[in-house]
Amino acid sequence: MESKEEAARRTHPKFSGNFPVGWILSRTNLSAMRETRKTKRNNMNATVESFDIKGQNRVKSGARGPISNTGDGRTGYKLGRRSFIKGLALGGAALAPARALLADDGEDQQGANFITDGDAAILRFLAAAEILETDLWQQYTEFADLGGPYTDALENIDGDMPPYIDQNTADEFSHQNFLNAFLMKMRRQPVNLERFRTLPSSPAAAAPTLRLTNLMHLNVDTSWYLRYRSSGNPDFGDTFGQAVNIIDRPAIPVKMQTLYTANQMQAIANTAAFHFAMIEQGGSSLYDALSLKCSSLLALRIVTNIGGTEVAHFEIWNDKAGDAPPVDSGDGLVFPDLNLNPATTTNMVMPRPCKFISEDLPFCSVIRPTSIGLAGATAAAHFLTNTGLFQGQSSAFFQALFGLAAAADRAIRVCRD
Repeated sequence: MESKEEAARRTHPKFSGNFPVGWILSRTNLSAMRETRKTKRNNMNATVESFDIKGQNRVKSGARGPISNTGDGRTGYKLGRRSFIKGLALGGAALAPARALLADDGEDQQGANFITDGDAAILRFLAAAEILETDLWQQYTEFADLGGPYTDALENIDGDMPPYIDQNTADEFSHQNFLNAFLMKMRRQPVNLERFRTLPSSPAAAAPTLRLTNLMHLNVDTSWYLRYRSSGNPDFGDTFGQAVNIIDRPAIPVKMQTLYTANQMQAIANTAAFHFAMIEQGGSSLYDALSLKCSSLLALRIVTNIGGTEVAHFEIWNDKAGDAPPVDSGDGLVFPDLNLNPATTTNMVMPRPCKFISEDLPFCSVIRPTSIGLAGATAAAHFLTNTGLFQGQSSAFFQALFGLAAAADRAIRVCRD
């Protein structure tokens, strides 16, 4: 008699793979697998359509690509405590009408719809970053929604972990989809990374397909956990150790889930929890740093509005990482009881006030770092590369990624009269 996991692998819908800038998020066929989990969390049915720019590496002069209006792509959410907080964080974006900054299409390059070459370079790198983020979050979503020991281990951290993962995935897709659509509307070249979709899925994936990122050999930087619980700031030269040493570890199962011990599976889920926060704190710093290089108010609005959701994501995952249960995997990975050390107390989830702007000023609770040298596009590309996220990628991929990063960091803020 086949196991639940084997049945799930057999019935999981295949993804077509023809996604120029992303993926199609579809969980409607997973309901049968998740019937038994209804007492733990609501079933989530969401469909997000891909904005197709296949073959349009450059938009012809005079041609404008339509902005896809897909909504937020999420329905049927359980309104949990963190979801409510996150909603408050995002609600401010609705206060100012879009027409206040985006004029009618008839305006010329001196109008409100104008962005500089530097602005376009910033938005292109952010689009690339969001495409890569979408790819990694999609892999997490597939395993979280599959059911079985991995989902159970995530729910040992918090029962809302799977729907939070679903929501974060949909958010990242909306970011990369919007940024590319906006670039096309501004008659700027969008970003297409599909030629680099060459990495294999985990052998345990229900729907094997080619990926842009690798979650099977991660070096998860956990220094952010100490940084945000400290009064230090990397922009002032402060450094931080690791809360947990996670070296060359998978954050998703890489073999049949039933072959893992309970402790090994919990260690994999805990690794994922710390990786979630690592990714989102990096995005929080990146958007903040690049916002200071935007010339047009329109580009500034886009960068700061999307950046705000990165901060909201980070706060959720900062809280959840602290809930990761202590566990010894038995093969070298140990998650300690973080509450035994005052510096890693798990309920310290708000950013502790730290040095900011000048050491002779009072401490202030802020995102950190935000300097271009530590949080800019090139710094972000190096950081993600060093974490093993792109292990197996081609030299052409790194040339493209760092080329986009260098162009974004070269942007200079220009103020018009």
